Amino acid sequence: MFDKLDEVVALYEELERTLGQPEVASDPRRYAEVAKEHAGLREVVETYRRERTLRVDLGENRELLEDDDPEIREMAREEIEAIETELEELTAQLKFLLLPKDPFEGRDVLLEIRAGAGGDEAALFAADLLRMYSKYGEDRRWKIDILSAHPTPIGGFKEVIAGLRGADVYAKLKWESGVHRVQRVPQTESQGRIHTSTCTVAIMPEAEEVDVAIDPNELKVDVYRSSGPGGQSVNTTDSAVRITHLPSNIVVTCQDEKSQHKNKAKALKILRSRLLELEERKRMEEERSARLAQVGTGDRSERIRTYNFPQNRLSDHRIGLTLYSLDKVIEGGLDELISSVTAHFQAEALKAAEANEDA
Repeated sequence: MFDKLDEVVALYEELERTLGQPEVASDPRRYAEVAKEHAGLREVVETYRRERTLRVDLGENRELLEDDDPEIREMAREEIEAIETELEELTAQLKFLLLPKDPFEGRDVLLEIRAGAGGDEAALFAADLLRMYSKYGEDRRWKIDILSAHPTPIGGFKEVIAGLRGADVYAKLKWESGVHRVQRVPQTESQGRIHTSTCTVAIMPEAEEVDVAIDPNELKVDVYRSSGPGGQSVNTTDSAVRITHLPSNIVVTCQDEKSQHKNKAKALKILRSRLLELEERKRMEEERSARLAQVGTGDRSERIRTYNFPQNRLSDHRIGLTLYSLDKVIEGGLDELISSVTAHFQAEALKAAEANEDA
């Protein structure tokens, strides 16, 4: 591990020198590329430098254990204990930082929420989830755009897709994919019975054109008149767009904009991300043995979480976490939940890597 860390430090220092070269500093594009790579190594380099400093301190304090003064020896023992504890934490952190990076780290995402079992109540829960993620994003100054929506008359969504842009969007939300189950008394329930409904959440890294090549000949594009909110142009112009990707049979519809051109652009953006997700799923299936830490996660068919409103309880079934603060979570207070889930899967990834090293 330490040989690899020395290589990372050498690369970091080389990039630092490159940033100071006049020909790089005068080329904004080249400078941005080098600066991004340099910044991506900063955490591991600073952590490793701290680890090396502590090892020097540890050696010096061990020498003090031979001192004639009992007070100095006692101080050295206390210092050694604190250093060894921090070193253990730093070593674990360094092992994790050296794991292969997620190829989509740093990407913006498309958040797709679909109502599942439960009819109107599932659609209302879809709206609640959109609001929850939106409030969480607003607290982080993310930009949130609704790309496609199929609302219901009572304020819910059969399906809604939103684009989320900002710092650490993918890193924070990558583990949210799956089936979310809600247990509560619907407003329309006169006898106070608890109903169970579900929604499917998918977190898709936003695809770039270089990620997915789309052959126009493999697309079927239909235009039709919008049916819903949209002003005077609704039902008077063919502005809504439906795109069918024939090889995969993926269908995307957009009708939120008055412009057919804008709706088509949004639909293609969604299609590109869905195709990227499809490719990633196939890759993960083919490399299942290499992703032990992700088995059982990210699957849209897997129930990952239950929101029990009568008990103000939220349970994440993947990590065995239960929080009795659903009222805060549903208002966007996702910090504790997302931190716990992320820590769990980071630990799983580290275990898998260590198991591969031992094999």
